[in-house]
Amino acid sequence: MTGVNDKRRAFRALHERGCFVLPNPFDLGSARWLQSLGFKALATTSSGAAWSYGYPDGALSRDVMIEHIREIAAVSDVPVSADFLNGFADEPEDLIPNIVLCIEAGVAGLSIEDMDADRRLYDIDLAVERIKAARRAIDDDGTGVLLVARSEAFLVGHPDPLREAIARIERFAEAGADCLYVPDVTRREDIAAIVKAVAPKPVNVLAPNLGGLTVADLAALGVRRVSVGGALARMAWAGVMRAGKDLAAGRFDALHDAASGAELNTFFAEDADRRQ
Repeated sequence: MTGVNDKRRAFRALHERGCFVLPNPFDLGSARWLQSLGFKALATTSSGAAWSYGYPDGALSRDVMIEHIREIAAVSDVPVSADFLNGFADEPEDLIPNIVLCIEAGVAGLSIEDMDADRRLYDIDLAVERIKAARRAIDDDGTGVLLVARSEAFLVGHPDPLREAIARIERFAEAGADCLYVPDVTRREDIAAIVKAVAPKPVNVLAPNLGGLTVADLAALGVRRVSVGGALARMAWAGVMRAGKDLAAGRFDALHDAASGAELNTFFAEDADRRQ
């Protein structure tokens, strides 16, 4: 599957039934490795991208993020959805040209948050207008890119996060979002309530901190897809940080946990041959 239109159709079809895992690569190599494991689609991670450039999450410019998304989408044979933060704009009309640029990067889907760059929730009416603007941009482009609307009520520590998140995603669904996403929801009963609130539209759940819930458990709750956010990037950084601290202390123990260079070289050599 190499044509962007084929990828977009396949990505939409994944959301129609069942439950699939959507891992988040943080660079080109991790994207190639993950797709080799049989995952049907991938998603970028804003935090993983930012750390790879030496910045905190949310600090990359729009143009740098677009180029990162473009590279991941181009190197992947499966559909790629973009973690597009708040769309790099507050006002709905300012969001539209940024959405168009993201679409042109070759994505099959993109997500828009309802918090600003200072991690404050937008007023709910403004948040809804932003989703409507994103919907118009996608519809006017005619590409069929899947629009994911996120509510960050749990992430920002809202005093009543479930109630607030549901109030928001219900309106986002009405405003034209194709898929709804509430990061950091962890309890089984809260997940079930979110799924019910926007049914039959699909819901994405973030995998870390789910207290032992499996993909089968989430599927039984009606969840349609599961992403991991920056978790894979954080795992990679955990290895670098652990080994770096050992080296700084004059030890080499952590280096024994490194992946096999021979295995990596073999994989990427064979993978490069398949791409030719």
